[in-house]
Amino acid sequence: MSRKLSVREKIYGYVKKKYSSEPEYLWRRFPDYAIFCHEDNRKWYGIIMDVSKEKLGISGEGRTDILNVKLDDFLLADMLVQQDGYFRGYHISRGNWISILLDGSIPMKEIQNLIDISFRTTASAKKKQKIRLPKE
Repeated sequence: MSRKLSVREKIYGYVKKKYSSEPEYLWRRFPDYAIFCHEDNRKWYGIIMDVSKEKLGISGEGRTDILNVKLDDFLLADMLVQQDGYFRGYHISRGNWISILLDGSIPMKEIQNLIDISFRTTASAKKKQKIRLPKE
């Protein structure tokens, strides 16, 4: 019998398949924090962390996984953080980073779309030319 994948594991599979990215663990003090970055410019397009629920203002005890992504649209970021499961970027306070709660409350398709936006937003100019969305 196979076990159900966690949201974290689904994200790992998604970025590996779509962007050939592997999670990188940079901090000995935080062994479960994983970043995803571009190969060419080494800019991060995502970071998964486990943080205490208390720090997010969520009721309950213990820790929970979040994903930080960078958005190119401040209005979208402002709209999202008004919804349950989204927060201003935890530990990345620059305005267009948001944190997504990875407790299963946000549909995986929505998380994937936000990862894609973050990937495009943080891409090098050369890579942006290759992945630019078609004009309408």
